[in-house]
Amino acid sequence: MRFLHLFFGTRDQRVAEPLPPRGLRVVLYAVLFLLGAAASVCGAFVQTLWPPLGVLLALLACAGLFYGGLRATGTKLGAGMALGGWFLVLAVLMAPRPEGDLVLTTAVTSYVYLFGGSVLGVVCATLPTRTGFLFGGPVPEPRRTVRDGGR
Repeated sequence: MRFLHLFFGTRDQRVAEPLPPRGLRVVLYAVLFLLGAAASVCGAFVQTLWPPLGVLLALLACAGLFYGGLRATGTKLGAGMALGGWFLVLAVLMAPRPEGDLVLTTAVTSYVYLFGGSVLGVVCATLPTRTGFLFGGPVPEPRRTVRDGGR
């Protein structure tokens, strides 16, 4: 577990990092969406090109993109935008073409890529971030609890 803390940092270290400016985050969201779309296309072909290792390589690339989006923006939307671009293009690639061609077939590797990438994206999007909100807004002060009827 210490190795993971050295590599990823502890939760307190990640939460203490400052957020990038809002304009930069907006640009990063658009770039992450496009990178997610590109990773989806590349992963769809890599996972069928080298059957056992191609799936692992494609899933590692997806995990790196989703986690990198989370860390670069400091918000859950960073991972969500990459996941959205990845899944949107993957949905198009799963549809059969009029000629009868398929990019993603009904092979086991295609299903592992589809479900494994989805799980990795959701896991990365639910990790603790620098802010409690999706878009990086300030965290409100906690409410004061009133005990024993005192005000």
